[in-house]
Amino acid sequence: MGPQMLIPISLFLMIFGIAYLIFSTRNRERLALIEKGIDASIFSNSKNNTAPIWKVLVLNLAFLLIGSGIGIFIALLITTYTSLQDDAVYPATIFTMAGIGLLIGFNKSKDLNNN
Repeated sequence: MGPQMLIPISLFLMIFGIAYLIFSTRNRERLALIEKGIDASIFSNSKNNTAPIWKVLVLNLAFLLIGSGIGIFIALLITTYTSLQDDAVYPATIFTMAGIGLLIGFNKSKDLNNN
């Protein structure tokens, strides 16, 4: 077993550890609430007012891709009509516009959940 096997094993152990922590903590919290006599209806997943997860993912992915495309177009315009370097303008503009696209997608997802 060489050092190149250490990374996948470490990654698996880290993911397993995080999942174990989440589930064990949630179980302990629920047991503590049940011992105090709190109503168990808070554990039910009755999310009747939320949109399906696939709609939210598609909406956010669409706005991310739109933002990236607009970022590439704006970077092309900036590098064509100015003397700025391509190496700095393209990533900065693409990431900025992709972030704006994700922000718009997040706000639209909130509106989608309200309807």
